[in-house]
Amino acid sequence: MVGRFAMAVLVAGVVAPVATAQARPESPILSDHDIFGELTEWAAGGWRLGDSANRSNSSMPAAPGLRLERSVVQVRSQTPSASSPSAISGYMDFHFNNVEHQDARLDFHRFVLLFTHSFSDRVRFVSELELEHAFVEGLEEAGELELEQAYIDFLVTRELNFRAGMLLVPVGIINERHEPPVYHGVERPFVDSVIVPSTWFEAGAGVHGEVGRGLRYRAYVMAPLDATGFSADEGLRGGRQKGAQANVRNAATTGRIEYVGVPGLWTGASFWRGKTGFRFPRVETQVTMAEVDARYRAGELEARAQYAHSWLDGMGELSRTLQRTIGVSPNIARQIRGFYLEASYFVLPNPAPREAAVFVRYENFDTQFRMPGGFEALPQFDRDAWMVGFSYYPDPDVVLKLDYSIVGNQSDVVEAPNSLNIGLGWWF
Repeated sequence: MVGRFAMAVLVAGVVAPVATAQARPESPILSDHDIFGELTEWAAGGWRLGDSANRSNSSMPAAPGLRLERSVVQVRSQTPSASSPSAISGYMDFHFNNVEHQDARLDFHRFVLLFTHSFSDRVRFVSELELEHAFVEGLEEAGELELEQAYIDFLVTRELNFRAGMLLVPVGIINERHEPPVYHGVERPFVDSVIVPSTWFEAGAGVHGEVGRGLRYRAYVMAPLDATGFSADEGLRGGRQKGAQANVRNAATTGRIEYVGVPGLWTGASFWRGKTGFRFPRVETQVTMAEVDARYRAGELEARAQYAHSWLDGMGELSRTLQRTIGVSPNIARQIRGFYLEASYFVLPNPAPREAAVFVRYENFDTQFRMPGGFEALPQFDRDAWMVGFSYYPDPDVVLKLDYSIVGNQSDVVEAPNSLNIGLGWWF
């Protein structure tokens, strides 16, 4: 009941800012250019890194100017304007994956289009439609067609704005910024696949804004996870409802704060909390996730780090219930956690318009970190990985990637395969 009430209050509250904005044209608000600068940061709720220092009408300090971010976040001719209120953008990536003991594969992994429209200088629409693995056919295990974003933004003041629709969950670095030129490595970090289940999106509503100098926030009420989809191997990933007839008997809450007031440094912290056992009402299950991350640049060197930890209540009873119901226990952990550390160095002395970087990343992730009473952790799910690679940008919006991953686990029986990956990604 509380979850339903919270969702109703937030969704209803979205309507109020429209009337308020129309009745108070003198409100301190971003210019048209600045507002769209925020929206095209893919629902991240902040200000565009690449051009923030050039905003004469902004009271904010220059954003940290991380080189990897700056190379792809630019003012584009496709952005809505007074003469053309609608715009189309997108990103794509094409992969070659050679995993040990498996056949090598070519995969057009993602074809993504973004459609944006400006109803006025205070009401904007943002959407993202993604086709994965090239095609979708019937009920076969092939590609996926997903609506990852489709929301309305009601922009009132710099400090307080409202949005509702299909939203990206504001947890971690990658989930809200996952375009190929923005991160190193052909595939996303393992931590951002099995600990933070990116791309993680849900139906919901909430608020966002920027307060003080460099402190910004997002807070949403969203549809919860479905615990019956959790697994020993992939953690929370199978529990995403993805806004499809999502059950909101108990809504979840999520939020993120970021601080970008120090040149070269970007720090963030996120949380997610919600009940997840609506398919078995007598089984009380809940997920609480906490996450912290940081990105830093000094000259040609960039670094990033992220740690995420989830507490899963009631998983022992849920596993036993599923064992009785379907005959198989998913052996779900009561805690999962993971972290990674990454360093990159940009090697070209005069990069514009070309850049190149070498990088190394270490990850450690365990989807059975702590188990409920009566259940034993399997050592193959306590994993780590080293990745070394190279990223070349012939244009700021195009990247060619090469990397090699060395993956290990604590099992003496189940081997974790290494892989060689080559990728081509672009953004327009």
